[in-house]
Amino acid sequence: MTTMNAPTTAIRSEETVEVQAFDSRELRNTLGLYATGVTVVTTTGAEAGEPIGITANSFSSLSLDPPLILWSLALKSPSLLAFAEGRDFAVNILEHRQDALAMQFARPSDDKFAGVSHRRNDAGVPLLDDALAQLECRVEFTRVAGDHLLIVGRVLAFSKADGEPLLFYKGGFQQLCA
Repeated sequence: MTTMNAPTTAIRSEETVEVQAFDSRELRNTLGLYATGVTVVTTTGAEAGEPIGITANSFSSLSLDPPLILWSLALKSPSLLAFAEGRDFAVNILEHRQDALAMQFARPSDDKFAGVSHRRNDAGVPLLDDALAQLECRVEFTRVAGDHLLIVGRVLAFSKADGEPLLFYKGGFQQLCA
């Protein structure tokens, strides 16, 4: 079992709180034992409606009534401003053979959509062809937590296809076993 390092002190309001320091690599390895699905979240830029997309596995269902989802984006992401409150976006849940697509949207690039087959919904948001599922959303609210922006989206429309999801586990792509 990995233990925490010596505590450091943090001050919150009027009280002093002990905060434990972790080995961040070991924490990441531990969190990597939780398998997640892989998505590409898409939207349009404020200027000229250029398509924007990023790979994210920090996605989860939040509520069915109302229909809400949750995902997070690093505060240092160059796409951060595109996901402001009130903006439309789509979560494209990737199919198990789309690992190259996940990597294309994970890397910094001027045109992540180069060679990517997609269409736009009525709001102009890119929807990736051949995704296992798509959730068309509007940013309901955001909140900064640690080094990420939590984004809660209201689901406006969705679609799904038959297939198997692309999974991320222990730092690499995986697929379900039969």
